Amino acid sequence: MNDVIETILNHRSIRHFENKALTEEQIKTIVTCAQAAATSSFIQAYSIIGVKDPVKKKKLAELAGNQEYVEKNGHFFVFCADLYRHSLIEEKENKNLEASLESTEKFMVALIDTALAAQNAVIAAESLGLGICYIGGIRNNLEEVKNILNIPDRVIPLFGLAIGYPAKITDQKPRLPFEHVYHEDEYEPNREIYLQQLDEYNEIIANYYLQRTDGVRKDRWTEQMAAMLEKQNRMYMKDFIQKNKLDLR
Repeated sequence: MNDVIETILNHRSIRHFENKALTEEQIKTIVTCAQAAATSSFIQAYSIIGVKDPVKKKKLAELAGNQEYVEKNGHFFVFCADLYRHSLIEEKENKNLEASLESTEKFMVALIDTALAAQNAVIAAESLGLGICYIGGIRNNLEEVKNILNIPDRVIPLFGLAIGYPAKITDQKPRLPFEHVYHEDEYEPNREIYLQQLDEYNEIIANYYLQRTDGVRKDRWTEQMAAMLEKQNRMYMKDFIQKNKLDLR
């Protein structure tokens, strides 16, 4: 096993960081590694906003559900799906690109490009001995996030990424079994096999929580997912995306 694979397999979310800022060199390295990710048809449909202003970080932390580690970290990045520059290309090259820019396909391309870039950034950061935590909570109020960060139309802040020096290392949560995730030649639709695998995973997760909390918690994974999915969360998203001239067709 090489160092890259060990770094990937050692991943866990870090929510407590030392009061130590990343250097400019570290920031540039992380962003440059993000840019090295694959991009569909070379479209590069994303932007990354680094947030240093303590007032803005505090406000973003509040919007994200009062998550302290959004405010207190080595550096906070906001990853955005970005087709704004492509609308400028429309003007520069005197072409009518509106139908394409407002298509679901290009919207999906922008989402995928952004996610690929972010994961490259994560691996780079963790290889430097830093810790990370993805922050989906910034989508709680995207209008306000756009105002704070002065974001134009055709740009959607997708998630934040808190990076810094870990002050506390947490345990890794066991992932779904390999057999439940990997299908060969065709999708395995057998309902009984799926239910059995979920039962086995529930036991693994319940034991994980029992050990981590000294018997206080024994959550099952399917129980967690059902409770989360039962809540209608961020249901404004479709209207917001359409309002910002993305995914209309």
